[in-house]
Amino acid sequence: MSAEHTDIGAYSLGLLDERDRLAFEDHLASCPSCGAELAELGRMSDLLAGIEPVPPGAEPPAEPQVIDLLSRRAAAQRRRSRWRVAAGAAAAAALLAGGVSAGIAAHPGSPSVVALAGQRHTAVAPRTGVTGTVGLVAMGWGTQVTLDLAKVRGPLTCELIAVSKSGQQRVVLTWRVPPAGYGVPGHPAHLLVEGGAAIPASQLAQLVIKVVQGRTLLTIPV
Repeated sequence: MSAEHTDIGAYSLGLLDERDRLAFEDHLASCPSCGAELAELGRMSDLLAGIEPVPPGAEPPAEPQVIDLLSRRAAAQRRRSRWRVAAGAAAAAALLAGGVSAGIAAHPGSPSVVALAGQRHTAVAPRTGVTGTVGLVAMGWGTQVTLDLAKVRGPLTCELIAVSKSGQQRVVLTWRVPPAGYGVPGHPAHLLVEGGAAIPASQLAQLVIKVVQGRTLLTIPV
């Protein structure tokens, strides 16, 4: 087994130094098995959060009490997971109805399943007025990316591409812009979409919105 595979536990606990952390994150981007194991460790960490070590000389809690605590926490996590699945199903139904590949069109005054989160960056295309804001959240597997897009008309098929400081590119997501467009007169709703890139947030240089196999609509430096 390679050293990267054995670093999963240390990485999840934040015990790796900077060089080893970056090496593991490079490995994680191309290793689904490590990504899955890291996710499992994250869930276990949530279950154990707040459980303090037993002080010297104190009686440890009875095993049934520990099992009951972990069971109740696991059940709560499952309830939250079911809510996220239900929310995702509602979003998927909205997408299929509207012809969008990911995310939803957020109409003013209506609740949105997708919302901008994390560090935000905004840019406007000088010639066309296309406006985009991205929200970036650093994750163990890379970066969660949320996009708010407006002032664009269709029909177009677009993609959001994450570009690292070293020039590495990863497609975050793709979607269709209907003829009416988004965030324009007569159709004021913005497009809100969410995806992920296997590039650490600290290594991102820019997010590029392009027509698939076509022109660049907007570049958002980060």
